[in-house]
Amino acid sequence: MMERRKFFRIVFRVPATIRQGCISWSSRIFDLSLKGALLEVPIDWKLGNEEDYSIQFQLNESDIYIDMDLKLIKECGKYLRFKIDHIDIDSASHLKRLIELNVGNDVLLHRELAQLTDMKDIL
Repeated sequence: MMERRKFFRIVFRVPATIRQGCISWSSRIFDLSLKGALLEVPIDWKLGNEEDYSIQFQLNESDIYIDMDLKLIKECGKYLRFKIDHIDIDSASHLKRLIELNVGNDVLLHRELAQLTDMKDIL
């Protein structure tokens, strides 16, 4: 099957909290890209409403947290596919650096950043 992804995904397995309004779930991130995230379906998951979700996770061995507002794209099996809807400048900088360290290719990273028309002004 041909790969259709436009953004490089990195395997990044850390605990995360998914929130929607006053409801929160404990989950785990499987992978990240500059455009979205793949998370584990929480044990007590109940599909919310059409509102955005937010996730927060901590970078390994640091006091840095990344916060993102997301739209749920698809729930399939034990995975939740999210698209980043909004990310603050600090979280975007940390996410960019995390991807950069894992991609190891500046040309590929800059190409992906250029494709992010909604984020390229803040990175």
